[in-house]
Amino acid sequence: MSHPLLFLDVDGPLNPYAARPERRPEGYTTIRADLHARRPLRVWLNPSHGPALLSLDYELCWATTWMAEANRWIAPVLGLPELPYVDFGADLFAERPDGVHWKTEAIVRHAAGRTFAWVDDEQGPADTAYVATHHPGPALLHHVDPRVGLRTQDFTTLAKATAGLGTRR
Repeated sequence: MSHPLLFLDVDGPLNPYAARPERRPEGYTTIRADLHARRPLRVWLNPSHGPALLSLDYELCWATTWMAEANRWIAPVLGLPELPYVDFGADLFAERPDGVHWKTEAIVRHAAGRTFAWVDDEQGPADTAYVATHHPGPALLHHVDPRVGLRTQDFTTLAKATAGLGTRR
């Protein structure tokens, strides 16, 4: 038996990028990540999220466009260890005619039948239907408002969900 996987998106759940740009949310710190863009990316992170995530009964895994870079830029600020990540490869930002988010198929493939929860700000009904059809185990798709990021009630939902999701492979 193993713990369920918790797939973590960065931008939206951990970095409330849609918050008012002139006002950093309370409890957050600002980093500037130089990801070889024209200018460094401003990222707001709440260091208390790391211990809160680690206290959950999940195995954590990045499911973000940051991929391996999340271990360099995000994990240290949150106090997280290096985590595995979903490598989206050629599917990164690929449009799908069925309305399923470009991450969904790769996450289901990465889960390989294991029970999981997925925290993101971009899932929709098409993703829920895809997971229900293509994933043999229990799964929770948990939407987070990108204007506020993860909040106490999100952690409560995830903690309660572990009992409902079970711990099967």
